[in-house]
Amino acid sequence: MWYAVVNFSTFKRVVIGRPMRSRELNEKHNKLFWMIALPILSADLYSSVAYGPEAGLTELAHLGRSALWIVLPITGASVILLFILILSYIMGIIAYPSGGGAYSIAKDNFKKPWASLVASSSLLVDYVLTVAVSVSAGIQAVASAYPVIKPYSSSLAICCVLLLVIVNLRGVAESATIFAWPTFVFMACMILIICTGFIDELSHGFVQPSTPTFGEIPGGITILLILKAFSSACSALTGIETISNAVPVFREPRQRSAIKTYIALGSVTAVTLIGYAYHLYVRGVEVREDKTMLSQLAEQYFGHGIVYQIIIWSTFIVLILAANSTFTGFSQLSAIVASDSFLPRAFTNRGDRLGYSNGIMFLAGAAALLIALFQAQTNSLIPLYAIGVFLSFTIAQVGLCKRWLKVKGRMWKLKLAINLFGFIVTAVVTVVVAFTKFLEGAWIVLVILPIMISFSVMVKRHYDIIAEELRIDPKETRPHPHELVTLVLVSGVHRAVLQTVSFAQSLDSRAVAIYVGFDDESVDKMKLKWEEWGEPCKLVTLRGEFRSILAPLSRYIDRLEITECEQSNIHIIMPQFVTKKWWHNLLHNQSALLIRAWFLRNKDVVITTVPYHLQK
Repeated sequence: MWYAVVNFSTFKRVVIGRPMRSRELNEKHNKLFWMIALPILSADLYSSVAYGPEAGLTELAHLGRSALWIVLPITGASVILLFILILSYIMGIIAYPSGGGAYSIAKDNFKKPWASLVASSSLLVDYVLTVAVSVSAGIQAVASAYPVIKPYSSSLAICCVLLLVIVNLRGVAESATIFAWPTFVFMACMILIICTGFIDELSHGFVQPSTPTFGEIPGGITILLILKAFSSACSALTGIETISNAVPVFREPRQRSAIKTYIALGSVTAVTLIGYAYHLYVRGVEVREDKTMLSQLAEQYFGHGIVYQIIIWSTFIVLILAANSTFTGFSQLSAIVASDSFLPRAFTNRGDRLGYSNGIMFLAGAAALLIALFQAQTNSLIPLYAIGVFLSFTIAQVGLCKRWLKVKGRMWKLKLAINLFGFIVTAVVTVVVAFTKFLEGAWIVLVILPIMISFSVMVKRHYDIIAEELRIDPKETRPHPHELVTLVLVSGVHRAVLQTVSFAQSLDSRAVAIYVGFDDESVDKMKLKWEEWGEPCKLVTLRGEFRSILAPLSRYIDRLEITECEQSNIHIIMPQFVTKKWWHNLLHNQSALLIRAWFLRNKDVVITTVPYHLQK
């Protein structure tokens, strides 16, 4: 057993790293210059341009090539929504310079907890989906270039999630600014594709043989179908709240740095989305199951050479990094909610490397389950996506409106107008996403959210009841001693019993040895041995007619509680073998563990285990 513990500790040290002292928590958080913060905090939002437009076109794929031009107005609407959200979140940064996520905003501006619970539950669900979608999209990007790995997509995606768990348990995600470079490379690759496209169009014309007719109304098109395409394309806007949540990590002046980052992120994302969607239309790229649209466009411009490989692998890395940043967001949010007693407090526990390890592992398990259920298919996961994040957007906008009405201040009417408009837009988008995606899987999220909120309320109620039950008045209530009746469980006369009885005699209490025999012969034999040993304390023998130790012992304690121990505590002391090798445990009946589990659950008694370490 000890050997197994040592081996596990060594393995953990190698995989996770050395334990860190609590005082190192603040030392490892370096404040970020906004240019470095941009790629680190934008990985989630910017990486989704790789699958956002494609997700929108997937809804129209059955209409044929005549529907490809619709990617342009859909992407344009997404960019307008992007700027509305960024402007709204800049108002959030102004109102909450220490970091104002949707949960904090709702908690501060709503008296009842329901709004903050809706916001937190929505974000937590969306974080899980972000990991599943980003990792699946990354694997699909690589599978586009290397079709041989497509049958193993689910397994590879789950392996990536496992790798992310190890990285985050080590704490690398919170300190390594080196993670900024893959995002910079991906940004450069997208800009390269856009610039190459314009150069190609200057040479061959902006309308090419592969370009579908603009404005042609395809047969079977409906308003509902366009709304479905728009709601899928909106998946490219998830992750926009990351900068608002992370204001404290910026260098001073923090507010100005965060706002600069938002403006830069909005500009580069808008340019990328519009340029990428435009070239998809000009080149007539269609949705294919075996190859992503980004892979098709890069292949048309660069073939399968080194540039194509860099684009594919940078896409994969940045999508994995997007999932990686989500681990920090989920674990931090779950810790905040748990500190308010709305989630199990285990989420507030920090691991060896000072990260919230329980939140990290829970997120990984939920994301891996989704990947397995949906076979790492991004288009299958997209319908579940974005509902939670837009719902939290909406709640944040309402909270900020309430704040401006309450505190007012400089230019409060303009700020109120911005957030009120943001509320209307995000509320409409939330309804559109929920309505258009309901039958395709969105109902799952809409069912899970009330369950999570109800669970949070139940957790809070439990903690409140326990706190009330444990509360005492220190001025009036004092500890006072009780009479103690000690029962020493013995199985014979040997070294383990010697050690246990010696321990019992060291206590200031009345000790009684209890022996449970299954037949008269064993009981008589025990009495004889006890007499030969000099009767170190009183011996009570019980008979287990049905070969059970628990039943006769429970009956005896019941009689004690009635006759002798109304004002006393009952203390059970029992020996337990500690084997030298882990497999030796299989050779013993573990009765001490069984007895302890039974009485802790069913009786108000104190239980002490006296270990006896076997030497061989």
